[in-house]
Amino acid sequence: RTEEEALLFFSHGTVTEPAMQSEPETVCNVAISFDRCKITSVTCSCGNKDIFYCAHVVALSLYRIRKPDQVKLHLPISETLFQMNRDQLQKFVQYLITVHHTEVLPTAQKLADEILSQNSEINQVHGAPDPTAGASIDDENCWHLDEEQVQEQVKLFLSQGGYHGSGKQLNLLFAKVREMLKMRDSNGARMLTLITEQFMADPRLSLWRQQGTTMTDKYRQLWDELGALWMCIVLNPHCKLEQKSSWLKQLKKWNSVDVCPWEDGNHGNELPNLTNALPQGANANQDSSNRPHRTVFTRAIEACDLHWQDSHLQHIISSDLYTNYCYHDDTENLLFDSQGWPLWHEHVPTACARVDALRSHGYPREALRLAIAIVNTLRRQQQKQLEMFRAQKKDLLHRGVISITNLEGWVGHPLDPIGTLFGSLMEACRVDDDSFHGFSDFTENLGQCKSLEYQHLPAHKFLEEGDSYLTLAVEVALIGLGQQRIMPDGLYAQEKVCRNEEQLISKLQEIELDDTLVKIFRKQAVFLIEGGPYSGLGEVIHRESVPMHTFAKYLFTSLLPHDAELAYKTALRAMRYVFMSSPSGDLSRPHHIASVVPNRYPRWFTLSHIESQQCELASTMLTAAKGDVRRLETVLESIQKNIHSSSHIFKLAQDAFKIATLMDSLPDITLLKVSLELGLQVMRMTLSTLNWRRREMVRWLVTCATEVGVYALDSIMQNWFTLFTPTEATSIVATTVMSNSTIVRLHLDCHQQEKLAGSARTLALQCAMKDPQNCALSALTLCEKDHIAFETAYQIVLDAATAGMSYSQLFTIARYMEHRGYPMRAYKLATLAMTHLNLSYNQDTHPAINDVLWACALSHSLGKNELAAIIPLVVKSVKCATVLSDILRRCTLTTPGMVGLHGRRNSGKLMSLDKAPLRQLLDATIGAYINTTHSRLTHISPRHYSEFIEFLSKARETFLMAHDGHIQFTQFIDNLKQIYKGKKKLMMLVRERFG
Repeated sequence: RTEEEALLFFSHGTVTEPAMQSEPETVCNVAISFDRCKITSVTCSCGNKDIFYCAHVVALSLYRIRKPDQVKLHLPISETLFQMNRDQLQKFVQYLITVHHTEVLPTAQKLADEILSQNSEINQVHGAPDPTAGASIDDENCWHLDEEQVQEQVKLFLSQGGYHGSGKQLNLLFAKVREMLKMRDSNGARMLTLITEQFMADPRLSLWRQQGTTMTDKYRQLWDELGALWMCIVLNPHCKLEQKSSWLKQLKKWNSVDVCPWEDGNHGNELPNLTNALPQGANANQDSSNRPHRTVFTRAIEACDLHWQDSHLQHIISSDLYTNYCYHDDTENLLFDSQGWPLWHEHVPTACARVDALRSHGYPREALRLAIAIVNTLRRQQQKQLEMFRAQKKDLLHRGVISITNLEGWVGHPLDPIGTLFGSLMEACRVDDDSFHGFSDFTENLGQCKSLEYQHLPAHKFLEEGDSYLTLAVEVALIGLGQQRIMPDGLYAQEKVCRNEEQLISKLQEIELDDTLVKIFRKQAVFLIEGGPYSGLGEVIHRESVPMHTFAKYLFTSLLPHDAELAYKTALRAMRYVFMSSPSGDLSRPHHIASVVPNRYPRWFTLSHIESQQCELASTMLTAAKGDVRRLETVLESIQKNIHSSSHIFKLAQDAFKIATLMDSLPDITLLKVSLELGLQVMRMTLSTLNWRRREMVRWLVTCATEVGVYALDSIMQNWFTLFTPTEATSIVATTVMSNSTIVRLHLDCHQQEKLAGSARTLALQCAMKDPQNCALSALTLCEKDHIAFETAYQIVLDAATAGMSYSQLFTIARYMEHRGYPMRAYKLATLAMTHLNLSYNQDTHPAINDVLWACALSHSLGKNELAAIIPLVVKSVKCATVLSDILRRCTLTTPGMVGLHGRRNSGKLMSLDKAPLRQLLDATIGAYINTTHSRLTHISPRHYSEFIEFLSKARETFLMAHDGHIQFTQFIDNLKQIYKGKKKLMMLVRERFG
């Protein structure tokens, strides 16, 4: 509920907020001053603080607008006073002082004194001020902005460091500034100044600078927007000179602060002053061109030298009918082209910054006119460059000159020139309101601009036949994306190039291609392929230029349905990766780079992204080329020549395999062969390097070769040494090839099966020779069905056993031999294994114990002679008492050879413990117990006493197996009591148990 009374330039009233469930009714006193349709100050008793007006101020304003007849109006106070006589005036003043005496009495007294003094300053001025009568026509008038609140809010958002959506809030503030500029509200610059001051005061800046850490990407992007907005502000075509100079002063002040962020992230790029490549700014900012690096404000500072007084520029932006048909194609910087349309030759990012400024300050038609002139200039330049290159091509290629004309690319540029042109032209497709006076020759349809019949509108003057804002927008995007440009320094700048390129392409993808647009794609693709050093797809490019994979993939998919030949030509040209393929010693660089950036080696921070984009492009071509033998061969050749990463080639091999074996059709054999060829390349590339995916790659290759057919499997086995390690070849390749599932999958007949098996056996024997430790067992398994091959494999094992093989490998093969029914061979390998083994006294849980017990059991089963031969080996290798006593016990329980093999039976007598070989084993076991006892007593603690007594009991059992064992054991115990008499408690326990 609102009640109000008002003067012409001032309103005050009460706003009543109704009671809520938990809140009582509140009444707020609101006062608003306004001037020339702007609210210039507000006060409200609610005390709510925000950047924007509180609800009560808004309510009072709306009441004033919607119900003007219900507002009691007063004349300015000076008019009212004029109508009073002297008595009334005295009464008025005295009452006013009485009501507010504490506040105004000192002021009233002071004024009275000054008025009564003839020489006072107040008496020199005719009349008196009237705050209720509004401002003078010359006075500054701008919307009320609560500066303190702006600062508080920005400070708060920055302190949240990107959490709680603070980045989004800051972007909304920037959008608010843009909105203010569009409304030509002078608060835009004031608000941006307040925001910038808070950004500059962010304590994290100095912290990051000290620590040498980089700011987050989101935060960096906010700084970019800040810089771009200042560029817009200083380029306001209608700002006063004094305003511009105060901004320049402020910008220079920020720019000189030590922690002011650099434009390219955290690398100072020592580029010369590029923003002002202009005749009108010839002596621009000498001081800033000598700076060691650019800050986010450098371009805005440089832009302060730009002006709008150029008459040609004024004509371009103010008229649709500005043409001149007197054309002379003899100078570089012509004002008009051959059609008589105006051109604007200025450093492209600077020219586009003007377009952005015009759009931002609410001059859309002017921005559009300038954008068209710039695009026409770019088209003409492109044509001229092509003609020039064609004329010099032979000579340049012959001399091997590699040049690049753009140290600053337009895509990924801090001023986003291509994005600005594209945005302005696309806006013209969509806008359909009075501000464009029917400029629009397109309608918006589900977010896509679709070509209508061309209407003869004023803008038609500057466009070729069939052209429209849409075709211009698309063409300028293609020109920018295809431009050959140097990869900038620093991670942030490089990521920005990728990001901007992807953003622009995604906007292009929203546009439906009609015949007119396809013509433009064709035209630009031809330009790019033939365009020499100006094109990123030219015949020869500089090794440091930005790769074109992402853009070429978009071009390829767009052109493919309309001109497949051109699509492939473009994509194949883009596949090269000069930075990777150039030898490091290639320093050929054009003189104009050499002079600016002497020894420039960029670090390619986005290398993995670039490589994955190259891989994506190749995959897209492979998919499209399915069923076309000639194209598939060309694409394969390009991949093999240009892709240097094994993981990406593996991905492509897998992609090709998937596309070739889609369920709904027969496999595409050519594509399968491409897949296999790529797989083989990966095998060769990763054979001698460590790769955690290697096992997966080998398995996949066998699967792929199986799909291709039996000859492919045979081929990889015959050439295994160029593709696999011996272990891979035997354990994965040959084993998989010989498996039942492969034979079934390939429907092999007996002859084919035997041929494959022959190759597998040859491979197995070669691998066993090369790496017997890891391949011998696999080789024996693979050769089982062929007697000669099996014998050869066994001989290889025997030859290797004495040299390089470990006891565990030999035991494993020996057990396999026993399992296959070759006990004597198993025994021979077991004895060889024993010679490699060494078990010390305390290794009673060693994994080889089972193998030793198994070897002794095998020897026992074969007979007395075999057992007699192995026991000396056991005694020599095993020093562990418990293991020896276990073997001894087993040997005394049964007769050797009784488990009779080959039907052989012997006398059936148990072996004597007094004779060799068991006597030797018994002595060794007793010796081991004695040694172990002494070893254990050296470092024994009381908690192990009972365990030690049990160990001695076990030892006694072994001692008693000897005919004089009882005496030996007693002597042993007496000996212990003597040596370890200091361990009284332990010796007492020994006496209790053993006497």
